[in-house]
Amino acid sequence: MEETEALPLRDIHLPDPISWWPPAPGWWALIGLFVLLMVSVRIYFMIKQRRQVRVAALNALHQISADFESKRNAQQLVKDLSILLRRICLSYFPRADVAGLTGEKWLTFLDGCLDWQNISDRFSQGSGRALITAPYQKSSEVDGDKLLSLCGVWIKALPLLKVAKS
Repeated sequence: MEETEALPLRDIHLPDPISWWPPAPGWWALIGLFVLLMVSVRIYFMIKQRRQVRVAALNALHQISADFESKRNAQQLVKDLSILLRRICLSYFPRADVAGLTGEKWLTFLDGCLDWQNISDRFSQGSGRALITAPYQKSSEVDGDKLLSLCGVWIKALPLLKVAKS
């Protein structure tokens, strides 16, 4: 028998270990779904909070309206509505944008929150002006029903609010 010569073969080489980066497409999809879920949960809770504010505001407006119907005190009506609108705005907008507004700037801010194409009365023109004038007068003529209606329209449009331009 003939002796065979050894072939110059190298030892078996294992492939490099699989790197963790970049992840496989399945991991990218999972990360994308997770981010989408987190954004959806955030939006859901924001909408839920705004609805709760809107419902609480409508309940408070109903209580203010009932008090006005029983007592017909225009001074108290204007004070209560002013407080209610401030609380609502502080819930919807950054505190720094709303807390310092007074007088004409406050009324302009309230007007700027809504699309007024379908509404003839505004805060800065008409019955809404009572919010800045009536609290400082002993007796003032305030159309309470019109003011309540204006505030009701404003509150009912809360889910549609855009950031007001001051």
